[in-house]
Amino acid sequence: MLADAGVASRRRIEELIAAGRIVVDGRRARLGELLSGGERVLLDGRPVSLPAAVPRRAHAHLAYYKPAGELTSRQDPKGRARVFEALPRPQHGRWIAIGRLDLNSLGLLLFTTDGELAHRLMHPRFRVPRDYAVRVLGPVTEAQLVRLRTGIELDDGHAHFDALERSGGSGRNVWYRVTLHEGRNREVRRMFEAVGLTVCRLIRVRYGRVELAALHRGQTRMLSGAEVSELYDAVGLSAPERNADRPSIRKQRGTKR
Repeated sequence: MLADAGVASRRRIEELIAAGRIVVDGRRARLGELLSGGERVLLDGRPVSLPAAVPRRAHAHLAYYKPAGELTSRQDPKGRARVFEALPRPQHGRWIAIGRLDLNSLGLLLFTTDGELAHRLMHPRFRVPRDYAVRVLGPVTEAQLVRLRTGIELDDGHAHFDALERSGGSGRNVWYRVTLHEGRNREVRRMFEAVGLTVCRLIRVRYGRVELAALHRGQTRMLSGAEVSELYDAVGLSAPERNADRPSIRKQRGTKR
């Protein structure tokens, strides 16, 4: 219910409940607790509007071309630029980032106000593909490519690319297109580093069936009805009533293409 209200993803809400930061009718919330919609819910002492006031038909879905140098977070003690500053305000709820890109990476970020959709799209069980364009510094051997395709051991477990193919470049700067079906922290960079290669450019170009396509850096666009349906279908959810297709593109002020 809190995910549907756009509070956060289900995974994040579970963390908030475990930390005692969510209160229901004056007592700490419990994992798995059922709500009717009439309770008074507080997050860090602030009231939360439950889904009765935020109907599923109001959910919005957005694509954003993240430039390098922006954080995928709401707050930063160092005062650095954050992706949420570039987004238009949704009519209901708040934006939830579907996955992250690190500070120096750029490309496609998806946002939604539907916490359940965000949770499923990020969960490895649903194997939603993510494609990246990766520029590698220095020569790459066939043995290194074989290791990346068959699998290597990282600190947080086994990892491999589901697809890896050369896509351009020459000399010491060669581009590859890679596909993953999960989104661990800095996974693409760590995999190349594990075989002795340095990534000097990383761009996410696809998430599910949503392409970076015509967007330039710093621009946003609302997802089309077809794209929204495909995202819900990919994770076994029924797409709710949605806004009509709105392909309008919004450029972030002051961002270079």
